[in-house]
Amino acid sequence: MTLHPDWIVPDWPAPSQVRAVFTTRAGGVSSPPFDSLNLGDHVRDTPASVSANRKILHDALGVRPVYLQQVHGTRAIAIDRNTTDGAVADAAVSTQPGVACTVMVADCLPVLLTDDAGTVVAVAHAGWRGLQQGVLEQVFAGFNECFRPPAHARYERAATNSIASSTNASATMAWLGPCIGPQAFEVGPEVLEAFVSLHPGARVMFKPGAQGKWLADLAGLARLRLQALGITHIYGNDGSAAWCTVSNPSRFFSHRRDSVALGGSGRMAACIWLS
Repeated sequence: MTLHPDWIVPDWPAPSQVRAVFTTRAGGVSSPPFDSLNLGDHVRDTPASVSANRKILHDALGVRPVYLQQVHGTRAIAIDRNTTDGAVADAAVSTQPGVACTVMVADCLPVLLTDDAGTVVAVAHAGWRGLQQGVLEQVFAGFNECFRPPAHARYERAATNSIASSTNASATMAWLGPCIGPQAFEVGPEVLEAFVSLHPGARVMFKPGAQGKWLADLAGLARLRLQALGITHIYGNDGSAAWCTVSNPSRFFSHRRDSVALGGSGRMAACIWLS
């Protein structure tokens, strides 16, 4: 496996058999405004360039990424080596080596999950709609169904479903990738209300903006939802400027920044797999 030096490898204590990467816009063949590693086949880039870029990623990983048809929803699917591209879903879970759970983003938040024994991996595409509607809860439910704790923990898990869920959460770690940052994610009051109506504590992740708008911390909102599930080992995006897709045009694609100004934006990929 040879990854482009600009791509981001999560800094987290995942077991050695768990591999993960977040691509940047570096290392591909696409022309502006999709330069250069655009992996989205729905953004007006040339099909030949997208195909070449996907081959670059496949060759770099050494396993096949499974691409979803993402719809800003909450559906999570289990994948294996026989899963074809194009399933309508926004999250994927796998216990099978040789296939990469993959989501594409260009401002939305990618969330990676694994357990401390390295038996299951998952990825979720968490835009504000999917996050608010429960995509992390759905992918964690699928993650729990696949969860195989170490032998010494199985007795604890078998007691009740609630204990099982708690045990699984305590053994789960998450990594948050780049997304639109809290200094750039301007939303209307309806977005604030959508989150606060379900979780009043989410209000702290919104700061007043201009003209009745709010600045939302998407990664912070995801941390709250993960913590509510009992997942406390959370790494990656801390809301600082270095993680913001909008603020780093030379490194990240951004739909919000580029779609109007440049006529389009590419897509990056977050991938996680078992070796």
